Amino acid sequence: MDALRRSAAELIAYAGSDFSVIERALADFLMYQGVGRPGESERRSWRSSLSALADDLRQADLGAVEVLLEYQMPMTSKRADVVLAGVHPRTGDPSYVAIELKQWSRARRWEGSETLLDVDGARYRPVLHPALQVDGYVDYLRDFTAVLSSAPESIVGAAYLHNASEDGITDLRSPGVGAASRLFTGQHRADFHEFLRSRLAPVSGVRAADRLLSSHVAPSRQLLSVAADEIRQREQFELLDEQRVAYELVLNTVRTATRADTKTVVVVSGGPGSGKSVIALSLLAREGRTAMHGTGSRSFTQTLRAVAGRGSPRTKNLFAYFNSFMTAERNGLDVLILDEAHRLRATSVNRYTRKEVRVEARPQVDELFDAARVPVFLLDQHQVVRPGEMGSVHEIREHAERRGLRVLEVDLKGQFRSGGSDAWVEWVLRLLGLDGGGPEPWTGDDRFVVEMADSPADLESRLRDKLASGMNARMTAGYCWPWSDPRSDGTLVDDVVIGDWARPWNVRGERAVGDAPPSALWATAEGGFEQVGCVYTAQGFEYSWNGVILGPDLVWRGDRWVARREHNRDPDFRSRKTVDDATFDRLVRNVYKVLLTRGMVGTVLFSTDEETQAKLRSLLRPAR
Repeated sequence: MDALRRSAAELIAYAGSDFSVIERALADFLMYQGVGRPGESERRSWRSSLSALADDLRQADLGAVEVLLEYQMPMTSKRADVVLAGVHPRTGDPSYVAIELKQWSRARRWEGSETLLDVDGARYRPVLHPALQVDGYVDYLRDFTAVLSSAPESIVGAAYLHNASEDGITDLRSPGVGAASRLFTGQHRADFHEFLRSRLAPVSGVRAADRLLSSHVAPSRQLLSVAADEIRQREQFELLDEQRVAYELVLNTVRTATRADTKTVVVVSGGPGSGKSVIALSLLAREGRTAMHGTGSRSFTQTLRAVAGRGSPRTKNLFAYFNSFMTAERNGLDVLILDEAHRLRATSVNRYTRKEVRVEARPQVDELFDAARVPVFLLDQHQVVRPGEMGSVHEIREHAERRGLRVLEVDLKGQFRSGGSDAWVEWVLRLLGLDGGGPEPWTGDDRFVVEMADSPADLESRLRDKLASGMNARMTAGYCWPWSDPRSDGTLVDDVVIGDWARPWNVRGERAVGDAPPSALWATAEGGFEQVGCVYTAQGFEYSWNGVILGPDLVWRGDRWVARREHNRDPDFRSRKTVDDATFDRLVRNVYKVLLTRGMVGTVLFSTDEETQAKLRSLLRPAR
C-alpha cells in the first residue's frame, strides 16, 4: 500500500464533522509503513492543510476524485503530500495532480537565491522552493511508474500555500525559478479551483487510482536514455582493455537471460582501481535494458548522483541503496548493478521498516536476486569493515546455489589497474595478513611513492605540499578518537588529538559545516582536506595522495599484529556479543586495508604507536 486512499467525498465529510477519523487513519498508516508515530506538529499540519484542501475540492465540485495521502515514491522513502486521481475533462484519460501542501504565510529568497527560501518558523533553513519540490515528485513518478512514463502529460504538480497571501510570498513568483508546477495561495483560491477543474472532471477517479497504484515500477526508457547520454559524455567512464571484456561478458549474460527467461547472478571482484565502478556505470549507460545502480554506501551513492547526474538531475534517481529493493517487483529490472557489494547486509530491515515487511524479511542478497534477471555484484571482499556485512564471493555464491541460480564469476585481480600500484595493494594485503604470507620489505614501484612521516604534523605538511602542486589529497585515520557534534557556533571540534596536533573528523551529517563539506562529499568536495576522514567516508573513493594515521587499535608486537578493541571508538565494534575478538581482529585489519589503498600516486604513513612506527620504517625504503 503506497498511500492512504480515500475519496474526496470522504475527506470532505470528515473535515466538516470529525477530522480525527482521518488523522487516526493517517497515523495508523504511517506506523504500518514503519515511518513511526507522527508528532503533534505533524497532526496539526494535517488538520490545517487537509481541511483546507477538502474545502477546495468541495467548492470545485470534485467530490468524486480519489485522494491518495502521503503517497510514497517508488523505491525511496520520499512522500508526496497528496496525489489526486481522476479523469481528464477533455480527453477522458486518467489524470493525476500531485500537490505539495504548505502552511507558510510568509517566505522570502535565501540570500538572493531564486530556488532557495527562508521561511518563518521553518525547522531547517534554507528550504527548496515548493514548486521545484513538487516538480521533483512529478518527474520521479514519470520516470519510475510505467503508466505515467507512457503518458507523461497525464500528471502535473501544484504547490498550495493555503495560509499565504500574495504579499507574503512575492519572492516566490520570480520567473527565474523555472518550475513547471503551478504555485497557488489561499488569497486566490478561485485560481486553484479553476486549475483543478482543468485537470479533473467531476466523475469517479476509482479506476485512475487503481491504475496508478497497481502500475509496474521500473526506470523509464527515456530516463535510461538520458542517463546513457550523460555517462557516455564523461571520459572518466570510458572502458579500457579488460574492463571492456568484463563489460561485454556481463552484457552477453543479460541478453541470454532475457532471451531464455532465466536468471543468472554475476559476481565481479577486484581490488581498488580495478575498474568495478567504471564497468557499473557503463552497464547503466547501455540503452535498451531496464537497469538501476545500487550501493550500501551513502557517500558513494551521493557522489555518483552528483557526478553521473550532473547534466540531468533526473539521472540521480537511478542510483539507489541496497535496501530500496525490499519490495521491488520480481524481475522488474533486466540488470541491477550492485556496486560496493562488500557492503551487503544480512538483512535490509532497520527500525524504520514497516511491520508487515519486517515480519516477512528475507536476506538482503535474496531481495537483490529477485529484483532483476541479472543481478551484478561488484566487490572487493577485503573491504568488509562492519559487523553484519556479508559481501564475499563465497557468501553470494552460497546463497545463489541454495536457490539453484547460475553464478558467473569475473576476477579483475591482476588484469589491470587504472591508477595507483598493484604492488602496493599486494604489499598491504601481506602486511596485514589478509592474503597469505606476512609483512615483507617494500621494494618500490616507479609509478607509486610511499613515505613515512615523523608525526601527524609532518604527514599533513607533506600532503599540503602535494595540494599546492595541484594534486588532490586527503588525511584518514582509524576510528580511535571520539567524534563530537559541531559546536553551537557551527564549528567542528578537533577530536583527533595526537600530542600537540589536532584536527576534526569529517562532518557526520548531510549538511556542510562552515567550509567543511557534508559527509558524503568529504572525499571529493573542496574543503575536505581540513578534516580527517574515517573508513566510512573514504571507502569507495580514491585520491592522488593518501595520508593514513594508524591508531592504537592495531599495533605490532614482536612478530605479529595485535588488535586492541579498548582503543577503538567505533560504536559498531563495542559489544563482544555482536563482534567477538576474532571478528574484531579481521574487521579492523580490513579497515586499515581500505584506508591504505585509497592513494593513486602515493601514500604517507604514520602510526601513533612507537613499536608499530618502527616496524613500518623497517619495511619501507626511505622517502626519495
